Amino acid sequence: MRHRHPPQQPGWIDRPHRFLEIGDLPLENGQRIADCSLCYVEHGTANHDRSNAVLALSAIGSTHHRLDAWIGPGRALDTDRWWIICVDALGNGLSSSPSTSERQPGLAFPRFTIRDMVASQRRLLDHLAIGQLRAVVGASMGGMQALQWAVSHPARMQCDIALVPMARTSPWSRAINEVGRRLLTSHPDWWAEESAEAWIGWTALMRLVASRTPQALARQYAKPDDFAPGLATLDASRAAAGLSAVDWVYQSFAYDTHDVGLTPGFDGDLGRALATVRARTLIAVPPLDLYNPVEAGREAAALIPGCELVEIPSIAGHQAAGGTEAAETAFLDAAMRRFLA
Repeated sequence: MRHRHPPQQPGWIDRPHRFLEIGDLPLENGQRIADCSLCYVEHGTANHDRSNAVLALSAIGSTHHRLDAWIGPGRALDTDRWWIICVDALGNGLSSSPSTSERQPGLAFPRFTIRDMVASQRRLLDHLAIGQLRAVVGASMGGMQALQWAVSHPARMQCDIALVPMARTSPWSRAINEVGRRLLTSHPDWWAEESAEAWIGWTALMRLVASRTPQALARQYAKPDDFAPGLATLDASRAAAGLSAVDWVYQSFAYDTHDVGLTPGFDGDLGRALATVRARTLIAVPPLDLYNPVEAGREAAALIPGCELVEIPSIAGHQAAGGTEAAETAFLDAAMRRFLA
């Protein structure tokens, strides 16, 4: 198994990479990921009974660095208090992925779901001898995993924090992903020979349009000539992050099929599934999100017993929980610190 860690970026916290070798991982569709490997890093230290563990989850196309903006002494994920385990989701180039698998390379890799991601992470908790987590935390697809955790394993966490999440993927989000896939797969050998032109189109959709709002773009790109250099900067950032087209496409398939109501035992009933959540839950959404519609986050909050819903005061859209906007990052840090306290 090869692993592709991108070059260190500003704001990332460098920690030793650890790997759990699971062996063959059974999937919901009856297939298996051969020689499945899960990558993770640790921040802080476990206490005597390992009751201070926090599981931090990555978003689509991202790595264990996704929540670094909130990790450190005095921050929401306080390393003087919590033992934070940041896990790389299946298909991100560090944990088992189409781009790195030796036995199932490229399109031979089996499709997986967000519940399969959670199943692999449960193996990690068992390996680390963690009985109950203090919290599960994630943003975007990480928040979707966090809600799945709360339904699949309600007794294994005290708190659940989901930023800009969905408990059931909206048709709008699937449409955005479909356009992104069509852009990336326009080249005949797209999965083996990535196209710079295809990536530019993908970046324009995913990083420029879906991640922001009309107000944010009006503020950031006030003049027509601003778009070209702005897009070039975004694409350079995407390239530096080392994202693989085939990996993103596979993660987007998992994104599209997500529905906690399809967890075994609930027969597709979203409300019945979310009613079983026992963890104290915090969901945060901005006023407008053009990737994960805020209506999906609000729906989940209304169905989870006692859920606290927070609106992020931001015009940044999905990027409000990206850890890149100073005011929004500070707002979420305070909200999560209060909630975990």
